[in-house]
Amino acid sequence: MIDHVDSQTRSRIMASVGGKHTGPEMALRRYLHGRGYRFRLHRKDLPGTPDLVLPKYRLAIFVHGCYWHRHPGCAYASMPKSNVDFWNAKFERNIERDRQQRRELVEAGWRILIVWQCGLRFCQDRLEEMETVIGNDAISDEWPRVPPKRR
Repeated sequence: MIDHVDSQTRSRIMASVGGKHTGPEMALRRYLHGRGYRFRLHRKDLPGTPDLVLPKYRLAIFVHGCYWHRHPGCAYASMPKSNVDFWNAKFERNIERDRQQRRELVEAGWRILIVWQCGLRFCQDRLEEMETVIGNDAISDEWPRVPPKRR
């Protein structure tokens, strides 16, 4: 597929993609706050700067985009058709950085929850499932465990 904009415009568009206060993150924040959970945002003193931190539960929550963080089995983790070598290398670096940050958090005594974007898009009515992870003793968990099908 041919890009509809020149490379400088594409670069500017991609650079403007934000990593904080995204739609999925805001949806999760509204849900948790409504359920009475109190949290901190984007704590820079923790590895990976988790999107939400629930200090009471020693839980760091990351809201991952399926595309950028390569959600296994998810339709939204598609691969671009051009410049494939560049994208493979970029995605591998993202995955390895995520692994390293999780290791560092666990070593520091934190639990981790990865909430995938597709879950917040298609499973709003099942958020209670995700909430069960907050109170359990699991060191690391993901929600949803299986990507939902596109509607």
